[in-house]
Parts: sequence; structure tokens; C-alpha cells
Amino acid sequence: MPERNPAVESAMEGELALLTPEVRRSPERVGALLHPDFHEFGASGRHWSRAAIIASLAAATTEPGADPVAVSTLRGVQLAPDLVHLTYDTEYDGSRAHRSSLWRRTEGRWLLYFHQATPFSARAT
Repeated sequence: MPERNPAVESAMEGELALLTPEVRRSPERVGALLHPDFHEFGASGRHWSRAAIIASLAAATTEPGADPVAVSTLRGVQLAPDLVHLTYDTEYDGSRAHRSSLWRRTEGRWLLYFHQATPFSARAT
């Protein structure tokens, strides 16, 4: 069994929180998990800034009872004392993506610094 790593566990906790409708609907809660210099390359190919992703998530409506984002193969590694890299796959509403996130410890808190999603099909796995 792999050794526990509190840094990786904190990053995973934050990553999974960002996938929940309750957090995504709240600009304050999303903002509290994103580094001031956050940016993302989304599955659509779009480059997202921190402000743009917060606004987009807050504006998106999730219907009550909608299927949650399914997460699989979540794993992480601590690259440096203040840097964690996570990788995982998601499936939501028939779309799949390989995901990669970098979390930086900033002022004692783990914040999402960079995220990239790459779409894939079941044939590509």
C-alpha cells in the first residue's frame, strides 16, 4: 500500500470538491480553491482565465437529479514541497476527458494553479 501523502490528499480533496455542483455554483467557493494565476485549457480547446472559469461555472445550471461527474483513475504525486500533480479521467453526459491538474501551496493552502482536459473516446482507452 502506498504511503499517505497529506499534500496529495489535500489536492485530491480540492479537485473533487471542484467537480461538485454545490461548489461549482458558488463563485466564492470556486474562487477559494483557485490560485490567483490559475488558467485552464479546457476539453473544448478554449483557454480559460480564473475570472472566466468562475463566471462560467456560476452561470451554468445543473438540473436537480442530474448525473454527477464520474471520476476514475485519480492519482497524484508531489513534485516539489509546494507542488502536486494530479491525473484522472472524467465522464459526464456522454463525454470523457483525461485531466491533469497542478496544485500549488500558497500561503499555507493548496490552490489549483493549472488544469488541462483532453477529450477521448472509449476506443482510445
